[in-house]
Amino acid sequence: MFLHSIRSQQLATLAGRVSAADEATPELLSEIVAGTVRRLSAPGDAAQLHQLIEAGALTEAAFAAIHLELPLWQIRRITYDEGGWYCAMSQQRELPEWLDEAIETTHASLTLAIVSVYIETLRIEASREPSRPSVPRTRDDQFKLVCCDNFA
Repeated sequence: MFLHSIRSQQLATLAGRVSAADEATPELLSEIVAGTVRRLSAPGDAAQLHQLIEAGALTEAAFAAIHLELPLWQIRRITYDEGGWYCAMSQQRELPEWLDEAIETTHASLTLAIVSVYIETLRIEASREPSRPSVPRTRDDQFKLVCCDNFA
């Protein structure tokens, strides 16, 4: 089985657990961090993230996980409406909403709404094919070699 499909299945399982949960717990957030955060560059990052979870600062831990794992993405909007938190993430917050391709999720819990949009963004990023730069092919007979050295 490909690594991509294993990662997609793992993220789908975590997304299901988040949507089924009523409130965020340190155990759930620890499982999400262990399953998703791969860019712990310094040992201090991991220690700080686990300290936030142990202290019960779960919303701050969710923001820290986003900052570590998705540095190009930012929270665009968090709103509360009719008993639910709506959270949107984007790569370009400065664009008008109608031009931006934001990822949006909702949950009754603020922390789980943030975690949900984080997992959904990871799922979309994992599904994208890695970018392969391409160079346009040209015909060889279009260009002639010319010596530009000055032998004078």
